[in-house]
Amino acid sequence: MKLLDIGVLSKQSGVPPSTLRYYEEIGLIQSVARHGLRRQFDRPVVMQLALISLGKMAGFSLDDIKGMFGKDGLPRLPRTELHLRADALDEQIRGLIRLRDALRHVADCPASNHMECPKFNRLMQFASRADARKK
Repeated sequence: MKLLDIGVLSKQSGVPPSTLRYYEEIGLIQSVARHGLRRQFDRPVVMQLALISLGKMAGFSLDDIKGMFGKDGLPRLPRTELHLRADALDEQIRGLIRLRDALRHVADCPASNHMECPKFNRLMQFASRADARKK
């Protein structure tokens, strides 16, 4: 099996060599050999890096993602956690859509003063409650 040099893996995956070294250091990926001082990786690492990227986009921490790989490097995806994360993303999307719609209304509001606009006032109340929940 032909191994991938760290530079080739970096180009194929779009992950900088420094990040590849860090991922190896924390146990997310493993090099299998060295050619001089350059790390060499098996081809399945490309798939692992894609899954790591997907996990990061979904908001999982690197520790969470590390737990999603078995000792053999194959994914062991926790379906329940994935459903919970998808549900949280759905809620975040709904909130962002409401915020986008409110901002568009405020930007186009015909009221001469935004404080006279009922929709703007509701937005301000929503923002105050959301801020209070964060504390």
